[in-house]
Amino acid sequence: MQEANHVSVTIDRNAAEAYALLSAPETFLKWASGLAASMRKVGGEWVAETPEGPAKVRFSEPNTYGVLDHWVELGSGEQVHIPLRILPNGDGCELVLTVFRRPGRSDAEFAADAEWVMKDLRAAKALLERQ
Repeated sequence: MQEANHVSVTIDRNAAEAYALLSAPETFLKWASGLAASMRKVGGEWVAETPEGPAKVRFSEPNTYGVLDHWVELGSGEQVHIPLRILPNGDGCELVLTVFRRPGRSDAEFAADAEWVMKDLRAAKALLERQ
């Protein structure tokens, strides 16, 4: 079992609208700096340029539950599951990403991963609240 940290922001936009905007893989480039600097579709697969090199990215199928999970397959073959949810909260919503501690990550690296995710979630919040 991996240690987990749930990182979230409250967004002043209803959950359905937030999901509609964030569910498009192309939108991830506007806020998810931890995922990739660039991403393109190659032969039906999304390929991201990550700090660790090219990686394949698979996204959740469209759904009505606010699930925006994605899976990243690094060049090493390691698969990283990134649970991401939009949860209704009155007239707004919560955007919640679970950071799992990857094998071999120190306490400082795990904390830095969560800080990076918070920066990205704040960018998603800004994107959603200005649109």
